[in-house]
Amino acid sequence: MTEYKYEKLTNKIYGCASSEHRFGTDAFLLADFSQYRRKDKVCDLGTGCGIIPLIMQKQSPPEVIYAVDIQKGAIEQLKAGIEKSQVSGIVPICADLKELWENAPIGRLDLVTCNPPYKAVNAGFESTITAQRIARHEIMCNIDDVCRSAEKLLKFGGRLCLCNRPERLADVICAMRNNNIEPKRIRFVSKNPESSPWLFLIEGKKGSKPFMQIETQLYIRNENGFSDELQRIYSTGKE
Repeated sequence: MTEYKYEKLTNKIYGCASSEHRFGTDAFLLADFSQYRRKDKVCDLGTGCGIIPLIMQKQSPPEVIYAVDIQKGAIEQLKAGIEKSQVSGIVPICADLKELWENAPIGRLDLVTCNPPYKAVNAGFESTITAQRIARHEIMCNIDDVCRSAEKLLKFGGRLCLCNRPERLADVICAMRNNNIEPKRIRFVSKNPESSPWLFLIEGKKGSKPFMQIETQLYIRNENGFSDELQRIYSTGKE
């Protein structure tokens, strides 16, 4: 039986982690970057343990968040986090994002988020734990699959927000444009001002015209430890 560990996001909201489905800083960065709104209808594709939907419960949560993952264990873990946190508005769905699910809200969503597998198949070391291989490598889906499904779910002008490693930037932009999602906003993330980016956050809009804003770089650390901005992102909504 998988052992769960509950990590406090606020005094009321808990993320449920395990050896198979964990979460890191990138999930917090993506949730913040997405600029979700209370009125939004949202879908988090490849949700894993559902950390992004749970982070969104911390302050002004969206109207509804569909949390989709192909792995049954991940969805069970999300349900445990929902029960522990006693939140509503998150809809756990065990489904293949490439085919979506019965009665999916096609063309009706304001926002789709995804923290996708960063590595192509056979690129780099692959974990012996199946769940971690699926999370890290494009085994069950690739970035084009994510963008194709997001395009189906989003209404005109709806937004897709995702993160990835800088070496995949060209792949992500091409996948967005191939699926009628125009990249509009990008932000690079570095550990400190002296280091190269290790992550980028990107937003695309369905059916939009070309024009992309390059935002100021986000730094994880400063001379005193965590940067002020990262501390803000971690603490938003805490009680």
